[in-house]
Amino acid sequence: MGTQSGRVVLEGVPRISFYEGGPRCPEDVPFPSALRAVLEYLGEDYGCRHSSASDNTWRLGCPYAHFMGTSGAAFFLSWKPGWHGDNVALHYMSDDTGAPYRRALDSVSCAHEAIGREEGRDNEAYFRSRIVGSIRDRGRPVLALGVVGPPKPSIIAGYDEGGDVLIGWSFFQGFPESSAGLEFEPSGQFRKRNWFPETHGLIVLGEKRERPAIGDIYREALRWGLEVMRTPITHGDRHNGHAAYTAWAEHLLRDEDFATDDLATLRRRFDVHDDAVGTVAEERWYGALFLSHAAQQMGGVGSSAALWAAASCFAVEHDLMWQVWGAVGGIGRSDEKARKLAESAVRRQVVGIIEQARDKDVEAANHIERALAT
Repeated sequence: MGTQSGRVVLEGVPRISFYEGGPRCPEDVPFPSALRAVLEYLGEDYGCRHSSASDNTWRLGCPYAHFMGTSGAAFFLSWKPGWHGDNVALHYMSDDTGAPYRRALDSVSCAHEAIGREEGRDNEAYFRSRIVGSIRDRGRPVLALGVVGPPKPSIIAGYDEGGDVLIGWSFFQGFPESSAGLEFEPSGQFRKRNWFPETHGLIVLGEKRERPAIGDIYREALRWGLEVMRTPITHGDRHNGHAAYTAWAEHLLRDEDFATDDLATLRRRFDVHDDAVGTVAEERWYGALFLSHAAQQMGGVGSSAALWAAASCFAVEHDLMWQVWGAVGGIGRSDEKARKLAESAVRRQVVGIIEQARDKDVEAANHIERALAT
C-alpha cells in the first residue's frame, strides 16, 4: 500500500481490460473480470488448477468462468425492441437488477454491501467516505459502476487529494469517448477528477463467511441459469434468454432497417448485432467451462452426463458465432462489415445460424434441467 498525506493507493491490484491478445484468456465482461481481479488481489487462491484431495484449498478451475456461471452471465442474452446499445448490461437478465452481482459474491461467501444513490443524502460525500474507509482502513479495493465510461463495473484501487481524485482500472479508460480529462498513474491506472457524476453505485466488500459445499453452489447457479434462459421478458419490454435469439433474428430480417446509405445508422445496427454475437460467443464458451466443472463436482453419473451434454451445446453455440463473424468478413468492427450486414442475403444467412444457436441453447437448458432432476 502506497500512502502519503491525502493519498492511498493499493499496489498490485490487477489490471482489467478488453482482450488485447497475449497468453491470458479473454475477459470481456466487466463484472466477473473485476471481481476475479479484486479477489485475486485479496489473496483468494481460486486458481486455474484443481487441488489434490488432501489439500483444503477451494479450487474453482477458472475463477472468471465461475463468476460467469454464478452471476448468470454464462446463460444470458437480452434484446430490447429496436437497436439498443445497452442490451449487454447484466442487470437486464432479471427484474431483480442486483441479482447477478449478489449471486456471484455469495458463491464465494464474500460479505458485501451494494450502495446506490439515495434521495435526501449527500451521496457524493457518502460515496467518498465509503471508498476512503475501504481502501485506507481495510486495504480493500471497491467495485464501482461507472467512474470512467458507461455504468459498467470498474475497480477503485486508490485515491488522491483526500478523495477528490479516484485511482483505478476501467475497461473503458482507453476509449477516446471515455478518457477525456483523464490522467494516468505510472502504473497505467486512471486518475479521475469530478468522478461522482459518472459513479452510479458501489460494491464494498466485507469479510469472508463460511463457504458452503461447492456442489450446493453449482446446483443453485444451475437453477438460476435455467431461470435466466427461460424467462422470456424482463423489465417489461426486454426479450430475454431463448426469446432474445428470436427477437435478434427478427430484427435482422427487417429489410427497412437496413435500406439506407447512412453509414452512421448502419454502424449502429451492426454494433448492436455484434454485441449480441460477442455475448453468445464468450459467455457460452465460459459457460461450457462452468458446466464442465459442475459435472466434475456434483457427482452422480446421470447428472454429470447431462451437464457434459449441456456444455457441448454451449461450445457449439460459441463456434456458431464464429460463423456469424465469418459471414461479414471476420471478427471486428468496420464500415465494410456494417455494409456487408446490410446485404439481405448475408443477413438471412446469419439468421439461420442464430436460429441454430437458439436451438442449442434450448437443448442445453433441457440437459441442465435433467441434471438437476437427477
